[in-house]
Amino acid sequence: MNGSPDSLDELAGRLGIAEVRLRECLDDLVDLELLRPSRDSPGMLRAVSPETGFEAILRRQEVELLRRQQELAHSKEAVARTVAAYAADRPASGAGDAERLIGLDAIQSRLERLSRDLAEECCSIEPGGAQSQASLDAARPLDERALARGVSLRTIYQDSARNDPATFAYARWHTENGGQIRTCPETPPRMLVFDGRIAVVPIDPANTRLGALCTSAPGIVAPLLALFEQTWEVAVPLGADHRAGRDDTGGLSPAEQSLLKLLAGGLTDEAAGKRLGVSVRTVRRQMAALMERLEAASRFEAGLKAAQRGWL
Repeated sequence: MNGSPDSLDELAGRLGIAEVRLRECLDDLVDLELLRPSRDSPGMLRAVSPETGFEAILRRQEVELLRRQQELAHSKEAVARTVAAYAADRPASGAGDAERLIGLDAIQSRLERLSRDLAEECCSIEPGGAQSQASLDAARPLDERALARGVSLRTIYQDSARNDPATFAYARWHTENGGQIRTCPETPPRMLVFDGRIAVVPIDPANTRLGALCTSAPGIVAPLLALFEQTWEVAVPLGADHRAGRDDTGGLSPAEQSLLKLLAGGLTDEAAGKRLGVSVRTVRRQMAALMERLEAASRFEAGLKAAQRGWL
């Protein structure tokens, strides 16, 4: 280290760790750019101030998060187009590797059969924030039996589901019995993938009357799984603080950032609320709070100030 005469073995001795472990730690610090080459003493390293070093780490994480969010958005669009095109010519009865399911009874019956045969894992995305009591009641016995058999259940809700007592209570029950729940501000359309082989998705998320598509076609299932994993990586575990990401200087939580981006992109309060799974009243309340924090007299001014602070 710069300014220190200690050799590696001497430094390891002072720290009470093996030299090989010390080398690993130094490599980690160099990778994090908390240690950098010294300009005064070639071949030596200098420590970076924690403030400078951690700011750089946060900037890299923000860039990586933005990249992954952009990839997720592209994947959502591609999967939606593929499912719609694939389902367009499928008959309502079973045919080959795909079947259109028309009506809630037909969908529920198929989910019951798939859950009964589930052997390893079910990955699901449940958009829309609060789930209806009917949906929760229908899912509980299926989840209960699968968890009792040791099946892995991974589910992604929207952040707004945390604000609904019934949905949040169900999610807590789920995790207490071995399931895994994560949330994020925005999610892809509803999906369930059973054992990585069979997927059930809405034919058109904007028109549920068209029913669902149940398919085992690898060309559909594989992209859906990839989309699930991308979303899972950016989602926050249920037990964690879903406001993670807000810094001490007044930055935004992921949900607040999503709201600002949606409104800045021209979406109405109603459309933004639908995307985030919250009510119009909640959108307006959150936006009013953001305007107050930004000391903005209008939404336009709030957008300008948010951009100036690097929030968008």
